[in-house]
Amino acid sequence: MQAVIYIAHGTRVQEGIDEARAFVERAKKYIPIALQEICFLELVEPTIEQTIERCIQKGASEIALVPILLLTANHAKKDIPAIVKPIERKYPHIVFSYGKPFGIHPNLIAQINERIEEKTPKIAPDAEILLIGRGSSDPAVVRDFAEIATRFKLRYGIRHVEIAFLYGNGPKFSNFVERIVQSPNRSRYIVPYLLFQGLLRKHIEEELEGFQLVTVCNSLGYGDRVLDVLLERTREAIKALRTSYAS
Repeated sequence: MQAVIYIAHGTRVQEGIDEARAFVERAKKYIPIALQEICFLELVEPTIEQTIERCIQKGASEIALVPILLLTANHAKKDIPAIVKPIERKYPHIVFSYGKPFGIHPNLIAQINERIEEKTPKIAPDAEILLIGRGSSDPAVVRDFAEIATRFKLRYGIRHVEIAFLYGNGPKFSNFVERIVQSPNRSRYIVPYLLFQGLLRKHIEEELEGFQLVTVCNSLGYGDRVLDVLLERTREAIKALRTSYAS
C-alpha cells in the first residue's frame, strides 16, 4: 500500500498552519492514492515521525515524502533525512522515496509576476523589483534564488530585479531598506518569496512602513501555479517509489 506524506515547514502563526493544511487538501484531490497525510518539520504537530508511524500502522509499505519547501536547503538535504533514517532502519521492509523541493520552476516565476500585477497594471521602466527570501546558511539557496530572479527578469523584460534575505547568507534585506532611505523617490515592488503570510511577512511590512513609493505585494502563496508544482513533485516521488520497489 502506498502513502504520500506532505512535509510543511511549520509556523507559530495559526493562519500559516491553516493555509498549509488547505493547500494539501487541494493537492490530495489530484493524487489517486488513498492514504495522504500532512506533517510539519518544526513547531507544529503531527511531526514527521508521528505521521510515518501512523501511515505504517494503517498498512503503508511504500511512503513518498514530499517537502513543501521552495528551495533546496539544509531542511531538505539534512534535516528531513536525519529524521527519517532511524525510521528506515526500524522498518527495513518499508520503501521510502524523497521528493524534491519546488526549486527553480517556470510556474513559480509566473506566480511572482502575478503578485506584482495584482498591485499595478504596468511597471515603470525604472522601477525596482525585490524578491525577499527567508534565508539559509546553505550557499545553494543564494545561487538558486539569484537564478530565479534572472529568469524572471528575462522572461518579463524588467531591468531592475534583485534578491535579498531576511537572514543567512546572501544580500541582506536590511541593506535594501537603507538604500530606500537614501533614494526614497523611486518606485519599488517587494515580493515576499514565502508560502504563507506569517511572522516574516509582518516583519517586512513593519520595516517598510511609511515609504510612499514602496509596494509590498502578496507573498508567493499557495495559488494554482504553486499547486501545479507540488503535484509535479508528488508524482515524481511516487514514480521514484515504483522504481525503488522494482529494483
